Amino acid sequence: MKEIRITDKIWYVGTNDRRKELFENNWPLPYGVSYNSYLINDTKSALIDTVEAGSCNDYIEKILRILNGKPLDYLVINHLEPDHASMITAVRAAFPQVKLVGNCQTFKILQHYYKTDEESFLLVKDGDKLELGESSLQFVLVPWVHWPETMVTYEASTQTLFSCDAFGGFGTLDGGIFDTNNDFEGFYLSEMRRYYSNIVGKYSNMVQKALAKLQGVPVKMIAPSHGLIWNNPEKVISLYDKWSRYEAEKGVVIAYASMYGNTAQMADYIGNLIGSRGIPVRTFDVSKTHASYLLNEIWKYSGLVLGTCAYNTKMHPMMEHLCNEIDLSQPKEKKVALFGTSTWNGAGVKCLKKFAEEYAGFELMPTVAETFGSVSPEKVDEAVAAMVEELVSKL
Repeated sequence: MKEIRITDKIWYVGTNDRRKELFENNWPLPYGVSYNSYLINDTKSALIDTVEAGSCNDYIEKILRILNGKPLDYLVINHLEPDHASMITAVRAAFPQVKLVGNCQTFKILQHYYKTDEESFLLVKDGDKLELGESSLQFVLVPWVHWPETMVTYEASTQTLFSCDAFGGFGTLDGGIFDTNNDFEGFYLSEMRRYYSNIVGKYSNMVQKALAKLQGVPVKMIAPSHGLIWNNPEKVISLYDKWSRYEAEKGVVIAYASMYGNTAQMADYIGNLIGSRGIPVRTFDVSKTHASYLLNEIWKYSGLVLGTCAYNTKMHPMMEHLCNEIDLSQPKEKKVALFGTSTWNGAGVKCLKKFAEEYAGFELMPTVAETFGSVSPEKVDEAVAAMVEELVSKL
């Protein structure tokens, strides 16, 4: 992607990556991802984060073209994950005198990955400022959004917030880099929520603390390290506020694991009953849908129904995997119901119930709809009807 002028002094020097298949070698990227890096070319110059090594063949050349013979004075390291920081060595090779700007936690981690010396560090504390000329940078520490060293950088003259992973999203920037150039509601909203629920969601309480620190700060533009640059910052701030408060839409996600179709039949039966009440329902086979998409939907809706068959005296492995991912991402305030099938001892539902009872983010419905063997109306009608009634009354 060509370097793009954002303001008189700020340039976009990021890139789109459509080749990587898994983000963090875990989350599918069917629509790719962008690595956003920014260069401020003022009396002094500052690069805000880098890109992932190997994603952009002419990254250094773009910076050189913009600077046009001037030195690069500062490299601001908001966050040290390699998708933002793995070009540090290349930047230092091209600009040996560059100062690395970060907080004390930044430099603790930095020295484990890159050969650096203390003379190259510019240590900043929460609220510190760095004057570049007309541009003035202020550094705000937002630890655990989503690493301990994470900070954001605010440029005062343009009221631009360089937010790193905060306010980011999956998906390449296909129609330009700004939210005003793209179909947010039709595409980016879902990929942004998938990013939040899988990458940031566990730290929602820290997101709330970060948002509180930014209250009263005038922000005209939010420039994250993944996804759209926001000319309408109030929209994305409101979304993060909503998601980090665990506010959800009225609706139900049904996620099930079925070996031979019996649990799947129950899932459809339950879905039809809930849908007949006019409530949105999304039903997924956990063996076919990656957990990142399930977490996205779970974060979106207030209700969750989990079902499993028995498998080697436990729940099905793919349902166990989803439960593990739920435990890692920590969605909360979910109204949850359980169902399942087995042949002799009901081990699958027993294990699923144990997880649901111990997980703090669930309000569990008392009725569990379970049957042995094949599914028929006379076997499941009463329990399913009771379970659905309990769930719907709570949504």
